[in-house]
Formats: sequence, structure tokens, C-alpha cells
Amino acid sequence: EGVAFAGRVPSSICSRKTKGFQPMLTATSSVVSQLQRSIARAIFGKEDVIQLALITLLARGHLLIEDVPGVGKTTLAQALAKSFHCSFQRIQFTSDLLPSDVLGVSIYNPESREFEFRHGPIFANVVLADEINRTTPRTQSALLEAMNEAQVTVDGRTLPLPQPFLVIATQNPVEHHGTYPLPESQLDRFLMRIKMGYPSHETEKDILRSRATDESAGVLGPIADVADVLSMQESVTRVKVDSSLHDYALDIVNRTRKSDQLALGVSPRGTLMLQRAAQARAFLDGRDFCLPDDFKQLAVAVFAHRVVASARHASLQKKSESTENVLREIVDSVRVPL
Repeated sequence: EGVAFAGRVPSSICSRKTKGFQPMLTATSSVVSQLQRSIARAIFGKEDVIQLALITLLARGHLLIEDVPGVGKTTLAQALAKSFHCSFQRIQFTSDLLPSDVLGVSIYNPESREFEFRHGPIFANVVLADEINRTTPRTQSALLEAMNEAQVTVDGRTLPLPQPFLVIATQNPVEHHGTYPLPESQLDRFLMRIKMGYPSHETEKDILRSRATDESAGVLGPIADVADVLSMQESVTRVKVDSSLHDYALDIVNRTRKSDQLALGVSPRGTLMLQRAAQARAFLDGRDFCLPDDFKQLAVAVFAHRVVASARHASLQKKSESTENVLREIVDSVRVPL
């Protein structure tokens, strides 16, 4: 999968490299490698998941991790936050959590005779929204403006959030009791939805050995600072995307909209998110231009939570598995540009 272009790069892409960009890529490659190694000290055998988390961060997106408890969802978020100098807040979502518990609240100060705003945990560079589908839709919707515009509006005032700003939300499968499935509008704010999966036998054996020496996310040290991350995020936006890749992405998107197996296709926002993710993947790979494989390998992770399976097709299998299988078929059916 993903080798249809046989490693060839269109000459039009090669000729459009950004001046002075390649030396910067070389300078940051060591930082990126250190970040990956740092997170890998806490998350064993999940190099692909670590890469997707870093892609989300560098693409200025947000990450939704859906899986059963105990497979490392929270550990991944903590390891990513501890790998660079930043503020970090964890919100444990429960059924009685209120929007003010997330955004903050104005409290009257009798001495100054004025209301003072107390910032909520959303005012952090990395926010872990743990078990987000355990809370009510009212509280879930408190994150909409924050995730889409990096700001919140409280008591008629608009307050900017610190940059970079990343929400990593975890959720248990909706088949579990006491969950409130996220609506499509909320899911659309996440750049990607991924699954951790169970570790292999050897990987889990390594986990047992390492935890005996307390080698976990709690002992990780920062590799970069906020300025480094902001610089890399800006560099990602300058990664070149050839016109043929725009057509390739749109071909995939249009087939999702016309498929009789999907009741809802990918929106224009989803198309834009795929391009941003592809640019971040190219940057992590040390390139200043995108390849077809950047789009092909990320399409399912970026699109799966943005489409809805038709009632007939969804009844045959689980909802998440249904949309992912349909998307894989669509991606494989679209001709890769050479």
C-alpha cells in the first residue's frame, strides 16, 4: 500500500523547492528525531501512532484517540506534552462536568468590587480531554470555539488561547455504557481519529520490564520549547503541494460524496485538513514538498470520523469499522498521480 508511485517524484514538484528551506529542515530534523525517541520511551512499539501525534501537533490540529481503556491513550498525551516546554492541563470528563469547569468562571471580588475571570484548564498549550464522551453534549460543545478558532468567549469577552494549542481527546468505544457520542460538528474539529491497538507479545513484555524501573512519561524531559514548535508549525505551511496532488485529494473526496455506501461525504474542511496533515508528514520526513503517499497514508485517519456510513451498510458491521473499510476501498480505487 502506498507504493504505486514507485518512489518517483514529479519534476514539477522538485523544481519548486522553497529557497533556504532545505537547510532549515536539516537543522530541525535532529529535534524531530529527539522528540520521536523521547515519546517512544513511554509508548512502546507504536512508532506510527507517535508519528501521527506529531503530525497533528505540527499541522495545528487536534487529535482524537478512540480505544479501550489501558492501551496508552493518556500516556501518549502526557509524553507529548512533556517532550517540550509548555503548559499542560488534564480534564477528566464526567457526566456532571459543566462548561465553566473547562473554560473558567467570573468570580466577584468584594475588595475591588469587580468580577475577576479565573481561567479554566482550557488555557494551556496541550489539553488532555480524557474520556470526552463521558460528559454531556453541553460541556462537549464548550470546546468547539476553542478548537476551531483558538479562542473562547466568556461573559461577552473573547479571550485568545496560548499558542501552540493542541487538544488530545480520548474516548472509549461508544458501545460502553454511560457515553455520549460526539456529534459530527464536534468530530469535524479533530484533524485525525486514531486507535492505539493492543501491543504485540514482545512489546508488552518490554513494557513489563521497563515499568519495573519506572521508565514512564513521568521521567521524560523537554526536548524543545514553544518557540521551536511554533517555528516548525510555520515551516509546515510552506511545504509545497503540487497541483496534481490537489486533484488527487479532490478525486478521493468526490468519491466519498458520491458513494452509495456513505450517507455523508467529506466536507471542504476535511479536504483542507488532509492537505495540512500531508504537509506535516512531508516535513517530518525532511522534505519541503509533498508526495502522493503523504495523502494516501493519511486519508483514512483524517476522513474516517468525517463521513457517515449509509444505514444499510452500517448495519452490516460496526460504525467505525464500516467507514474505514469504505474509505480504504475508495483510496485504493483512485489513480495515484505519477
